[in-house]
This record gives sequence, structure tokens and C-alpha cells, in this order.
Amino acid sequence: MTDRLTGERLVDDMTEAERDRAQRVESVLPALRAAAAKADEQARFPVEHVALLREAGLLGLVVPQEHGGLGGTLRDLAAATYAMGTACPSTALAYFFHNTSASRGLLPLEAVEAGLFTDAEIPAVRAFAGKLLKRMASGVWLANFASESVKSAAANITIATTARRTAGGWILDGEKSFGCATGVADYYLTTARLEGHDNAEGLATFFVPRDAPGVSVRAPWDGLGMRATANNGIRLEEVFVAEDEALTVPGAFTRMLRMSRGSFVGNQLAIAAVYTGCAQNVYDVVIEQLTRKTFADTGRPIASSPMHQQLIGEMTVQLETAYLWLRRQLLLETAQPPLRPKEEVFLQWRLGKGSVTECCFQVALGAFKASGTSGAMMGGVVGRALRDLAMGLVMTFPAERGRLEVAQLVTQAKENELFAVADRP
Repeated sequence: MTDRLTGERLVDDMTEAERDRAQRVESVLPALRAAAAKADEQARFPVEHVALLREAGLLGLVVPQEHGGLGGTLRDLAAATYAMGTACPSTALAYFFHNTSASRGLLPLEAVEAGLFTDAEIPAVRAFAGKLLKRMASGVWLANFASESVKSAAANITIATTARRTAGGWILDGEKSFGCATGVADYYLTTARLEGHDNAEGLATFFVPRDAPGVSVRAPWDGLGMRATANNGIRLEEVFVAEDEALTVPGAFTRMLRMSRGSFVGNQLAIAAVYTGCAQNVYDVVIEQLTRKTFADTGRPIASSPMHQQLIGEMTVQLETAYLWLRRQLLLETAQPPLRPKEEVFLQWRLGKGSVTECCFQVALGAFKASGTSGAMMGGVVGRALRDLAMGLVMTFPAERGRLEVAQLVTQAKENELFAVADRP
């Protein structure tokens, strides 16, 4: 196929509808690629990308058509973040986090259909989910803030941010450490613990306007990589959120999670697609350079030397391994009917995320070695990829944590805890 789209390098069996959506992604890649080096150098999210993605209709990529979106699925999202990852990994990561917000609308609606809510609870659940999805479809950028600097040994994400009842709504206090698009997104979709609850049943979701009184930006995030993601995080001090801008039905959050096919809230593999796109790009760039440049004494391509042949072989194995893990997970989370029980799909993801990110980092490391000092530049493709993919080793969870949890699941039948609550330090 001569007109193969970038996203088809990951999702190689796209339907015509998926190709149409992928074409929208393809149309923005030149602009993302052109801005990537400067954005990384300045550690600044290119705010012009918001309008670019909005005009392409991509802020509603995974929103169902009945809510005004493009009707894409996890396959579309993975293809999109992969393709953007080949151009500007920082934008791809921020875009991924925007799209994770859709799960806060889609999964509650699935839980309603599954009979997990009472008749009295359903109107509030439907209203919040519908509002969220319609906002995304209309071009509103959402930053999804769950993670915090507070940690606990029992869970992947610990929520210390609190919400207490007040006249007409809620008052939020806390601090969020990670989620992308700080100071850029229109709303911060914020997870907090309802006052009076001491476990995950009390977790609730709130729309916090970017410029709401009491919202401030934390100190600039001087990251090793993914520097243009605006990952500063936010502080919330006595922030008022109206009643109809929140989903506070007790237990709604945990019931929603039950509908996920596997990875957290059902779309986490798209973050691994970002890293894989980045790895594919640095691989392509370095192979082109090594085959084009020649030795001064022999005239043969640099790629023909035994050392470079060894490095290229290792890079190829690592890249293909990343694809195998990622494509397998994508199949497990999207196949109809499901191929495996949810528990097995989740276990596969806990292994797969770390395997993908470690393979991708090894691709960048091989590219660094093969490029020599010419590749050891902060602003070059190799230098940026090495730093971006190093960040991939720790984002969401390190590979070691995933393997530990899998071992506990296999040997102790230990139930994984995704979310926990804690008092603010």
C-alpha cells in the first residue's frame, strides 16, 4: 500500500472508518514534528497544538458519535498516540491524558447498562457522563488529574485530595502532581476523596475550571524527558465546584472500574504506543543516517561495519518485541467476543507495559551508541528520544512493580488495588 498511514505501522488491519480517523491524525503530524525540537528545548507545551487538534476533530476521537464525537475506539487511540509519538512524544503524551478523560464518561455509562447503579443513582451518572463526552466532542481539552505525590504501599495511585460538602456544591483541597497540560487544558478533571470516606468507595470526579479561584500551578516541571507536556501539576485551595460539575455518587468510581477490559480504566496501553512511536522514529532516523553516510577510506556505508550491524540487529529485535507486546495487549482489550477473562488481560498488561517501555528505551540506547558523538546532542532526535524514553520507564509504573504484582497474583492470588486513599501529609 503506497499511501500507508503512520498509525498503520501499529494497527495494520484498519477498517475504512479507522483509516478515515487516522488520516486526521496524519494531517497534524508535520506541524507536530516541526515544533518538537523547540518545544523540548523550551520545556513548553506548544499551545498552538490545542487549536490544531481541535480543528482536526481529534479532541473527540474516542467519543461516541451519539455524543458528537468521531466514534473511535482504543484501536484508534493507540494508532493516534503512536503516530504522534513519531513526531512529538510530548504532545502525544498530553493528548493521551486528554483522551483518558473519556473513560470517566464511557465506563459509568457501561456500568449503568450492566445494572451496577440504582434507579435513583442513574440520572446523576448519565448527566455527568453525557456532559463530559459532549465537552470533549465540542473541542474542550481536559487534563486528567488523578496522580499525586502521596504514595502508599498497597496501591498504584493514592488520593489525598479531599472534597467537602458546601452550599450548592463542594470544596476541594489538595495537590496533583502529574497529568499533563497544566495551565493549558480548559478543565482539570480531578479525582478527590469525599469527606467522611476512608476507602476507594469515596472517590469522586470533579470538573475544575483552569482559572477557578484557588487553583494554582506548581513549580515548573524540569523533566529529564517529555519536557513539553506541561506536567507541573496543580494545587487546590478551597476550590468551589458546583454540584452539577461533579460525579459524587458513592462507589461510582469503583463500579466504573469494573467495566474496564484490563489496563486501569481501559486505555492505558495507548501510553505505551507513544513510546513505541518514539522508538520507531529514532530507529528510522538512525538507520537512514547510517546507510547514507560512508567511511572516508572505503566508501562503504557506516551501517556495514560489524559493530553497527550488531547494534542494528539488537535495535530491531527490541523494537519488534515492543510491537509484539503492544499488539497482543491491543487484541486482548478490543477483541469481540473477549479472548481472555479480565484477570488475565490485566495480568498481561502489568507485564506488557514494562516490557514495551524497556524495549523502547533499548532502541534509543542502541541508536545513541550507533550515532556516536554526533547523536549526543540535547536537541537532536537521538538525544530527545533517549530522554523521552527514559521517562517511559517510570511513567504509570516501573516494570519492576508490574512484575511484582504479577508474581503476587500468580503465587498468592492477591487482588490488585488500583486506588487507595490517604490523609494529606
